[in-house]
Formats: sequence, structure tokens, C-alpha cells
Amino acid sequence: MSVLKDLKFYATQPHTCSYLPERQAITLFMDPSTELDSGLYSHLSDIGFRRSGRHIYRPRCNGCNACIPARVAVKQFARRRTQKKNWNKNQDLVVTAHKAVNDEETYRLYRSYINTQHKDGDMYPATEEQFESFLVQCPDFCTFYKFRLQDELLAVAVTDRLKHGLSAIYTFYHPDYPRRSLGRYCILWQIEQTRKMGFDYLHLGYWIKDCQKMNYKIQYRPLEIYLNNRWVTLK
Repeated sequence: MSVLKDLKFYATQPHTCSYLPERQAITLFMDPSTELDSGLYSHLSDIGFRRSGRHIYRPRCNGCNACIPARVAVKQFARRRTQKKNWNKNQDLVVTAHKAVNDEETYRLYRSYINTQHKDGDMYPATEEQFESFLVQCPDFCTFYKFRLQDELLAVAVTDRLKHGLSAIYTFYHPDYPRRSLGRYCILWQIEQTRKMGFDYLHLGYWIKDCQKMNYKIQYRPLEIYLNNRWVTLK
């Protein structure tokens, strides 16, 4: 925690929570002028912070601790039956690594995903400015993993590299392939990629028990969650 003493943070005014609309949320942001290197970012990730664009943040809501940082212990992870089916079904996809880009193909997939899958969210409708600030404006340790079926782009997993793992920032995918469960496959692929790179953890962001959109993370066990300033394992 000594690192935090030298950093400046700013809290937002209370606003409607994006995940639990009946509650008010407060977000703590690190001073955006702070130089963010891999070491600092890894430390902040290990104590529950996340990245959105160039902003490092963590919920700090009055009387609410619903947003719980979660990460997969990849060396102990074993695919369950349904996950094995999903993994096998998508082995025809080819994955390539790229620097963050705003090309027509990538933005078109992002726009289609947001406008189809998240019509009830605060990111709808998608805009190119939003795409730039949310995903393209990122540190050097961010990678766009692109998943293709022959020449067609089906999914993009935006992933950060930490000292001891990877961090799944955001995934968007083609809405016309529901039987492939591309969101699930991208997580399984990132788990495997983390393991191949010799790392210990894939950070999945916040697990929110009462929010269906975030509760899916509990499927990837053993899952470690950050409670009372320490990581504990859900098996």
C-alpha cells in the first residue's frame, strides 16, 4: 500500500450505477497525469483497480461492496464439460495479435456488437469517439487479439499484459454466431494464452453476484476474489 501514498486519486460525484441501477455509485480514479508503467499498473491490478482507456479506476461506493475483483488461477484451471465443447467448436478460428487500432473492420465489429448486444447499456449507441477513448487509447502493454474464421473477423479480445498475468479488458464479437458462444471462447482462449506465457492469473474485472452481465465470471474456477485486502479462492 506504500505505493498508493505517493499517488493522487479523485472521486466522482455519486451517479447511477451501471450494473445495479437502484444504487448510487462513486468511482475512484487515479490522476490521469500519472505516468503509468507496467510495474505500477500490475500493482494496482493486484489490489483491485481496472483500466478503461487511459483511466485507472476502482469503485468506492458508500455502503456497497458489490463489485469484487476476480481473477482465474490459470495453472489450476480445468475446462468443464460445456467449456470443452465450446473450446472444440471454435478450434477453426485463427488468432493473431495486434497493437490497438481503429481500422474500419475492427470498429464495424465493435459497433455491431454494442448496438446489438447492449441496447440497454450506457454505451449504446456506439460511436467512433467512444471506441477510441475506451479501447484504442491505451498503454503499450495492451494487445488486440483478433479471432478470424477464414477472412471474416468474428471477435476481438482486448488484453493487457501484467507482471504476473494478463488482464481481460473487453471483448466484442460478431452477433450472428450465437452457437459459437464467442464471449465464452475468448475467455477460455485468454486463460490458455496466460498459461502458455507462464503467468499465474487472468484478471476478469469485477464479479457482481446480483448482476447477470457480470455474474458469468463465477463459471471459471478456481476463481480468486479480492476481499478485505486479500485474495481468497472460490473452488
